[in-house]
Amino acid sequence: MRIIAFSGLAQSDLFVDAIYESSHDGQLGGEPLSKLLPGLGNMGGFRPSGRGVDKNLVVLFSTGEDKDWPDTLDLNTGQFVYFGDNKTPGHEIHDTQKGGNKILRRVFELLHATPPNRALIPPFLIFKKLQTEQGSRSVQFKGIAVPGYPGMSATENLVAVWKTTQGQRFQNYKSTFTVLDIATLSRQWINDILAGNANSENAPDVWKNWVDRGHYQPLKSEPTTIIRSEAEQTPDTPLKG
Repeated sequence: MRIIAFSGLAQSDLFVDAIYESSHDGQLGGEPLSKLLPGLGNMGGFRPSGRGVDKNLVVLFSTGEDKDWPDTLDLNTGQFVYFGDNKTPGHEIHDTQKGGNKILRRVFELLHATPPNRALIPPFLIFKKLQTEQGSRSVQFKGIAVPGYPGMSATENLVAVWKTTQGQRFQNYKSTFTVLDIATLSRQWINDILAGNANSENAPDVWKNWVDRGHYQPLKSEPTTIIRSEAEQTPDTPLKG
């Protein structure tokens, strides 16, 4: 597995399933995402880049530890389900500190507008927590995603769901994304994205095809075949052996 050391983050490309290490001291200042993507915040599940309603880029970060809101990536289909940031009672669904649910509402509105305005939708970069021996805040890059999924309707890919905590009911978003079949994001394109030009000449064709024509090309992967040994295939019975 490819591991990018903390010292090389600022110059590195983004490779699907590569690990990007944090500093060895475990301090918040050594968190890797803000070094990989300058200007990004270093806390929270939603980490947008850019001012105003329409962002240049949004990182979706998942610890994989929230059992009430289980973000899931289906490696076989490229479908990614991500829950919003209204996770406690007492707030309207869009009234969150980081504004993550407002971002979700905005990008799905752009996706389903007539006509769609995909050019204003930022790339979503998916990272998950993956601690290493060298860095307790290290992360793994899981891919670049766009809102929606082939065959899903506008009423299915962004849904407000109800939860109950200590007798109090509240809503949060359940959103569905497609991880695109892009194995590597070049540093040149990353710099373009951060500057507000995701549709530059450095953008991959898969990204351009989605922006221009709405064509989803999911990153699908089939599990490898594991051949069991003869001993493993033999039933564990008195007749065995």
